[in-house]
Amino acid sequence: MRPPPSPVRRPEPRTAPGRPQPGPALGVTAALIAAIWAQELIDLFAFGGGLDVYGIEPRAPGTFWHVLIAPFLHYGFDHLIANTVPLAVLAFMSAVRGVGRFLAMTLVVAVVGGGLVWLLGRGGSVHLGASALIFGYLAYLLGVGWWERTPAAIGVAVVAAALYGGIIWGVLPGNPAVSWEAHLFGFLAGLLAALLLHGRRPRRVEGRT
Repeated sequence: MRPPPSPVRRPEPRTAPGRPQPGPALGVTAALIAAIWAQELIDLFAFGGGLDVYGIEPRAPGTFWHVLIAPFLHYGFDHLIANTVPLAVLAFMSAVRGVGRFLAMTLVVAVVGGGLVWLLGRGGSVHLGASALIFGYLAYLLGVGWWERTPAAIGVAVVAAALYGGIIWGVLPGNPAVSWEAHLFGFLAGLLAALLLHGRRPRRVEGRT
């Protein structure tokens, strides 16, 4: 008598999203915005804007580590205010899937995107501001929708594109006072983070009969 075939266990997708975490996402978003505003207040009132020299200086020896702090620096309150709302919205939308994954993605965007600016950016320029994170978060949300292709991920990607898809034109050279390099490389780094964190698909398991 042949034993009954063993049941086929379907592996859960590695990238299957868990329950949304709006509470932790709101907390980490508030902490990010508070840190950026606190830094700018300290910079302007204690250092007279002197901390801006720690922006990314392409190919300047000994300055690569600036990639870790450049996204927190801004050229005054006008620059900071322009970045605050899109940064908060896109950060929350990214972090609601999990704070740990959000922090890992942010590190990829800062190091890879900033590293490419340091390597390939215009010489004699200084690049700073949260726009690199903004473009990275937008690309991450779009990338997750593409690689996961779940209704939730696609829905979030569509909402992100509807809200801020127009900024993608910022990856093209234009105003010399605007770092299109940070926009472009932040966007590419966000896609890379989505691929690394969500791009793996489970293998199909064939059952025996």
